[in-house]
Amino acid sequence: MRTIRLTMAQALLKFLNQQYVRLDGKEYKFVAGIMGIFGHGNVTGVGQALEDGAEGLPYIQGHNEQGMVHAATAFAKQNNRLRIFACTTSIGPGALNMVTGAGTATVNRIPVLLLPGDIFACRQPDPVLQQVENPSDYTVSANDAFKPVSRYWDRILRPEQLMTAAYNAMRVLTDPVDTGAVTLCLPQDVQTEAYDYPMDFFEKRVYDIDRRPVTTAACQLAVQLIQTKRRPLIVAGGGVHYAQATAELAAFAEALQIPVAETQAGKSALPWDHPLNVGGIGVTGSLAANRLARDADLVIAVGTRLGDFTTSSKTAFQNPEVDFLSVNVARFDAMKMRSLAIVADAREALRDLRRALETGYRSGYGVDEIRTLKAEWDEEVERLYGAENPMGLAQTRVLGEINRFIGEQDVVVAAAGSLPGDLHRLWRTRAPKTYHMEYGFSCMGYEVAGALGVKMANPARDVYAVVGDGSYLMLHSELLTSLQEGLKITILLFDNSGYQCIHNLQREHGSRGFGNEFRYREQASGLLTGRYLSIDYAAHAHSLGARAYRAETVEQLREALQLAKRETITTLIDIKVLPGTGTDGYESWWRVGVAEQSDNPRVQAAYATLAEKVKQAREI
Repeated sequence: MRTIRLTMAQALLKFLNQQYVRLDGKEYKFVAGIMGIFGHGNVTGVGQALEDGAEGLPYIQGHNEQGMVHAATAFAKQNNRLRIFACTTSIGPGALNMVTGAGTATVNRIPVLLLPGDIFACRQPDPVLQQVENPSDYTVSANDAFKPVSRYWDRILRPEQLMTAAYNAMRVLTDPVDTGAVTLCLPQDVQTEAYDYPMDFFEKRVYDIDRRPVTTAACQLAVQLIQTKRRPLIVAGGGVHYAQATAELAAFAEALQIPVAETQAGKSALPWDHPLNVGGIGVTGSLAANRLARDADLVIAVGTRLGDFTTSSKTAFQNPEVDFLSVNVARFDAMKMRSLAIVADAREALRDLRRALETGYRSGYGVDEIRTLKAEWDEEVERLYGAENPMGLAQTRVLGEINRFIGEQDVVVAAAGSLPGDLHRLWRTRAPKTYHMEYGFSCMGYEVAGALGVKMANPARDVYAVVGDGSYLMLHSELLTSLQEGLKITILLFDNSGYQCIHNLQREHGSRGFGNEFRYREQASGLLTGRYLSIDYAAHAHSLGARAYRAETVEQLREALQLAKRETITTLIDIKVLPGTGTDGYESWWRVGVAEQSDNPRVQAAYATLAEKVKQAREI
């Protein structure tokens, strides 16, 4: 057997460079490169291996460990999980900074490979700088914190263990069902140890992503169920995009005349003006979709995990005769809401169901019912897009101006705060993959890094990070990476002086508002209720080397958008918007905990409302 002597780190990179996936006969090089920040846990191991010979894997320098994982996650999501970046860090805090990013990837079912440095396997220098010691279990390190948020976790204590660990990592990363964050912990001494690896370990490997077909029995059960229903509603999730099933979704809906509502991950599956696209569903959904959901007698969920925002905390579907049919590659997700589970690829399932039904079934909606609901909602969107406020810019007006300005192939990226609700309800998309929302974890700080990842995936497209001031302050470091790599993104920063989404949530449940606005502390009361902080975000971005503009009026916004479009490097527009000028719930409800005991009458009333709404929720 032919062998080659390499350090474990060198062998890992050589292996990763030879991994490919294949879907529908087309091959994709799976690992596009490495993002990293070096420290004493990886600089002389993985870092040295990258310096000596990157093995075809370009290296991108990150500027925050969490941020670079978000960028890698966005890259994989925009590539429909067919390509990934790996992320390498030092031990201790550098590694732990990636845990939030790991959770974000895993919750959203997105593959990302994490390579945190670890403490010495030999234990001789222990305790080393940044080592976390557990007196009762010395096998534990800080990296054990990755276990709950990783779909596969391993610690490589000998260089030859890399082979089984690497195969298992690829097994999970390329599996549409089990994918998520994969963490391979790399002790810093083992990274540098050499081993005679067999040459066949480095041969090109292609992992086929099989489209799981619908079984005959499952198809028959689904057809029988659909045929008994008159008011079905399709809920299109992110799985529609990952299965590249947008065309088949349209064909299925059109053949059977079934309206389509979109989750945050599913949005852009159909053009906004498609006659059967009734918009977002659930807590952040449209009035049209939520009214259809209320009365639906069948919910056909395609590629969605039916989270609480999609189901309005299980109150969205009020028809006592409603049933659920769920198409998903993961049985775990397909069985939610007591669904008839169709465990299959979304494209294949929609195609087979359409063929079985199109000659003998149509939904029972009235001729103009869907059209009327859609027209009423379109009118409401226009009203919000044109909202005037004498005090300043309304958030919905700003979104309207941006939506009208950007191109049909441009991508918007968002994640947290009030913006996801407004975007889900109001944003009008025409092309698939132009709406990139991280709303599984709704991780503040994803937006700027996520926009970088999308730009890495689609360098020819204009990419816009739509971000609130709270999220921007939490994590904006990959702005610098975008400048360093010449990858222009445009950051649309909505400055409303605080965590206004949660401020609104507080007040909706009885609070007067506490601790969520960016204000100075008042000396008399001791509370953060003084004047607002004045923050010049444009100056901050400019200090990092970006172009920057400010907008406090519609005219200034329009001019800034035009100027930003012409720029060739990352640009930030600091947009001052009025708090509380977003959208409402549109007959939806979100369950949050409310104090059962309080002296505040408004809190007491909110608790009484909660108790009544819980009675309407489906117990599943």
